[in-house]
Amino acid sequence: MVLTYRYRVKGPGNLSALARTVNTVWNYCGDVQNQARRWSHRWPSAFDLINLTRASRELGLHSDAIAAICFQFVKSRNQHKKRPRWRASAGSKRALGWVPFNAPRAVKLDGAAVVFQKHRYRLWLHRPVEGKVLCGSFNEDARGRWYLNLQCEVEENLPCGIGEVGIDLGLATLATLSDGTRIDRQRITARYEERLATAQRAGRKDRVRAIHAKIVNVRKDFLHRASNAIAAKYERIVVGDVSAAKLAKTRLGKSVYDASWGAFRRMLEYKAIRHRATYVEADERWTTQRCSACGSIGGPKGIAALGVREWACGKCGVLHNRDVNAARNLLSGWNVNLHLTESPVL
Repeated sequence: MVLTYRYRVKGPGNLSALARTVNTVWNYCGDVQNQARRWSHRWPSAFDLINLTRASRELGLHSDAIAAICFQFVKSRNQHKKRPRWRASAGSKRALGWVPFNAPRAVKLDGAAVVFQKHRYRLWLHRPVEGKVLCGSFNEDARGRWYLNLQCEVEENLPCGIGEVGIDLGLATLATLSDGTRIDRQRITARYEERLATAQRAGRKDRVRAIHAKIVNVRKDFLHRASNAIAAKYERIVVGDVSAAKLAKTRLGKSVYDASWGAFRRMLEYKAIRHRATYVEADERWTTQRCSACGSIGGPKGIAALGVREWACGKCGVLHNRDVNAARNLLSGWNVNLHLTESPVL
């Protein structure tokens, strides 16, 4: 499978200048696209664009970087069925920097540093690089910090757990497992809310960006730890396919965004693959209302009944915790609309 390793660059050096050159090549591809459309020619392929940009020495870019730009341009164009937007060039409004490279020969790892375009960039190497480097990029965040991203092919060799588990995603708790375990939601946005409001009132844009980045990083760290613990413990993981997009339009929108169900599911999926476990997304309809003991329907329904956390089945009399019951239904397959989608091996 392919994983992306991300490292902070200590000294960005000339990366900003390279990013402006990347934008020049990108905009040239857009100009070629416009010319082809003006003369009713077919859209240029990535190889056409590469052949038209044979000026790596003059531009000061590695030929693999130019090829990566052309391939990304064509990918974006074909995905959206139109020419991608222009990227900011020198002297215009600042855009976030991006310097791609397409093959492992473009970069060379040297301990806690990387050599690119004959320049050596020191890294905060918080973890070793594993596997074979396929491609990657340098990119800049909103605070002007540069990062190295390496896409590496790694083996799926981590130990697999035993047993299986159903997971009900929620807002009171991030996840409730079918064995009764609960993963509390950290309410990270609320934790930094006061500091963010103070910085916004003071007009301190740099501080606002730093707080937003802190919220993202803390949330990501929490989700990584939670998903890793589950992926390492079970050999079959069944998660409800709750729609965050629909709930985000309700009064619960802020909590839904803070929970980040989509990111949590993506982390569980690729970590399950690496642990050689099975990841399943199941239709969660009726899981709250259906009794996990006898299968009869009579539990709380809809947003109006979210306050009902426990209920007793009218048919068999079993007392259920709302979230645990839903997780058990996801695992047992009581739901007739259950659909199984095992993650593909990358």
